[in-house]
Amino acid sequence: MGAWKKEPDLPTSMTVDEFIDWPGDGIHKKFQLVDGEVLAMSPASTTHGVLQAKLTILIGNCLSDQKSPCIVVTEPAIETHINLDDNLRVPDLAVTCAKTEPAQIALPDPILLIEILSPGNKKATWNNVWAYASIPSVSEILVVQSTRIEADLLRRGPDKSWPKKPERIGPDGRLTLESIGFECALAELYEKTHLAKS
Repeated sequence: MGAWKKEPDLPTSMTVDEFIDWPGDGIHKKFQLVDGEVLAMSPASTTHGVLQAKLTILIGNCLSDQKSPCIVVTEPAIETHINLDDNLRVPDLAVTCAKTEPAQIALPDPILLIEILSPGNKKATWNNVWAYASIPSVSEILVVQSTRIEADLLRRGPDKSWPKKPERIGPDGRLTLESIGFECALAELYEKTHLAKS
């Protein structure tokens, strides 16, 4: 997504319940709630959209091929375990293997969360990442760059702890997501973008 930002016409603070009932401001289409503050999302770049679509297709196909009960969801609402009543974050993609209900707002028990990093949202994205790490069901968090062929992967260890720093995957590297049994060349994500090698 583009950059999350506070707009002057948005409410000053909300709880998750108030946020869910709020009809929006009639201008912006996407919002998330961070520590009680409503943040609006500016439109994402084309590269960001291509990466999000490609990841959705690849992961969806992987889950189908495995006949997995898990699903991939774009831009779901995620409840963190930090300040639970004041946070409803929105990653670019998530995978859950839990049963979902039609009227459910927050995605239950995500195991994989993916953010696509745009130039204007680095701080907000990494703020989300560390909040996602508080969710017991999450075992991997992937941050994909939209300005170069690169990604950072955080994987929870056998002792349930997180590494001190993410694994950096470069343009010639392979992306392996153990949580869903997925693997591909990182460059494959960027094939239809201006970053692809000709």
